[in-house]
Amino acid sequence: MSTNPLQRIRLLILIFMAGLLVSGATAIPLDTELKFLAYVGAVDNSTGTEQSGVKRWISTVRDGIVETNAKYPFIAYGTDWLAFAHFVIAIAFIGPLRDPIKNIWIIEFGIIACILVVPFALIMGNIRGIPLGWRLIDCSFGVLGLIPLIICQRQISRLANSQNV
Repeated sequence: MSTNPLQRIRLLILIFMAGLLVSGATAIPLDTELKFLAYVGAVDNSTGTEQSGVKRWISTVRDGIVETNAKYPFIAYGTDWLAFAHFVIAIAFIGPLRDPIKNIWIIEFGIIACILVVPFALIMGNIRGIPLGWRLIDCSFGVLGLIPLIICQRQISRLANSQNV
């Protein structure tokens, strides 16, 4: 299936936007998501033995969120705003979806943001006591976001050159 460059650009932008929207939407029901992981067996509290690795970390995070939400539900408002920020950033990508050449700067902004995810996750995660493995998972979101954006940027540059813009 052959697509023209503009269709490929738009598909890549839509993939990136979908990632932002899904990522934002999952920031809202954190306690429900973590309780679900415990329910489906990702966290086993029934054995009475000390957990290790990911199971222990998920259990710790779940307990922290559940306890915090029970006493101070307004703290979750911070993750609500995190979700909102993801939605707003996704909306910004409507610009290059409509006119990629004119709005290539938004793609470049996205590339910069994805690059900055890595040092931010490593530094702030360390300050907050987040295990290295989890910080690397957070870094992977920036790295994965870079892939469609860099391809998109190159395709837009080629399109602009072919149109002598």
